Amino acid sequence: MSSKTQIKENNMKMNMFEKSKQNFIIVVALLVLVILFYLLNPNFLNEYNIISMAQSLAPYAILGLGVTFAIATGGIDLSIGTVCIASSVVAGKLYTDGLIPLWSTIPVMILIGGLFGLINGLLIAKLKLPAFIATLGTMMVSRGLSAIIVNAPNVFYPTGTWFNSLFSNNNGFPSGILWVLGFMVICMYIMYKNRVGRYILSIGSNEEATRLSGINTDKYKIMAYVLTGLGAGIAAIFWSSSFVTVASATGSGMELDAIAGVYIGGTSAAGGVASVGGSVIGAAMLVVIRSGLNFVLAKYNVSVNSTYVTYVLTGVIVVFSVLIDILKNKKKK
Repeated sequence: MSSKTQIKENNMKMNMFEKSKQNFIIVVALLVLVILFYLLNPNFLNEYNIISMAQSLAPYAILGLGVTFAIATGGIDLSIGTVCIASSVVAGKLYTDGLIPLWSTIPVMILIGGLFGLINGLLIAKLKLPAFIATLGTMMVSRGLSAIIVNAPNVFYPTGTWFNSLFSNNNGFPSGILWVLGFMVICMYIMYKNRVGRYILSIGSNEEATRLSGINTDKYKIMAYVLTGLGAGIAAIFWSSSFVTVASATGSGMELDAIAGVYIGGTSAAGGVASVGGSVIGAAMLVVIRSGLNFVLAKYNVSVNSTYVTYVLTGVIVVFSVLIDILKNKKKK
């Protein structure tokens, strides 16, 4: 075995060790939060709230899994929230107007998400627009265009059907969690075991060096944003099955929760390092914080909106997570 191959294998082992260590720390932090909120208010872990948290986790976790690919390139996607809702309302409108059966809403949502991901990828890779500007533009376009197409304040999905059971709640069991775990395994394979993921991480580490090594960086950067868009389209399926009334021209803010979960989970804001499992754990942490604060503030009659407190805590956690990442990268240099 050559020395270069040995060094490469050692680096891969070190990276896997670092990711495992980081995920372990995040899981411990999540468990501490769960125990803390339970001690403050035992109703936090009642059956209804556990199912509710699991249902709300699914769309945000899948948004996070998708946007992990864009962030791994050193970019970002601000459009995933509005694209998720746009996919849901457009597919829902086609269904309620009798143009497609319920099962057809699934490929329609995925197709719309993938299309916006492709547009983002082309704008960033081919036209060289900054990711922030390109995805900010598509965020506004997807929000406004979907509202124009639907031409209604709300779109309604049916309740008590196979659609709800399969993707949201099956007789009290949060079936969406199984899908999240399945998608997480698929994303892990793509990111760590497939050429696509390795090239995406290489672009995030050093795009110019990757290009000079003969890799078509534009192609793989586009693929990263397509995967992110597909994540938004898939998340729309779980949003539609859990929240059967979907409001048009919404979704702004969803992307911030998803991206915050990715950063908390250990994916580097600078690109080149991605923690797929951490993205799901980070999303779970935000769901637990949001729900736990509701129970604690209600029990102690604190007259503060829990949403605002969640914003504060999330902001502090995100800044702290990114700061640790920056310090870690400096230490490596």
